[in-house]
Amino acid sequence: MDVNREITRENYKAYVFEKMPKSSHWKNMFWAFLIGGIICAIGQGFIELYSLWFNLQDASILASGTLVFIAAMLTGFGVYDCIGRFAGAGSTIPITGFSNAVVSPALEFRVEGYVYGVGAKMFLVAGPVIVNGVTISVIIALISLIIGG
Repeated sequence: MDVNREITRENYKAYVFEKMPKSSHWKNMFWAFLIGGIICAIGQGFIELYSLWFNLQDASILASGTLVFIAAMLTGFGVYDCIGRFAGAGSTIPITGFSNAVVSPALEFRVEGYVYGVGAKMFLVAGPVIVNGVTISVIIALISLIIGG
């Protein structure tokens, strides 16, 4: 940009657009879809495996718990953050992303102690999700009760 030129809104906008890194939306969507699909396929694999010993509902619960545990372990070892940087939303949408959202702040604030650090900060990210999920569930249950479903 020429130093002597007057900066106007239009030429500043053109300058920023020229210097701005180009986004790769299609590549990001591809990796999010692929990694999110792989995580969901692994979860389905656990459901199929647990269905050999338990009924489908229990197998689904065990599969969810297994995915939460694995994601918490991977977060603790710093692996899930690498997956998240690579896969973006593909790693945050499944239940594993929720596990990561609970464990990450707990690990970050553990130096402040178990009560004021881990206990207080653990639900920093996931807390609003839990509150909204419970609230929506109650509203849907009330609507279902009123309608008679």
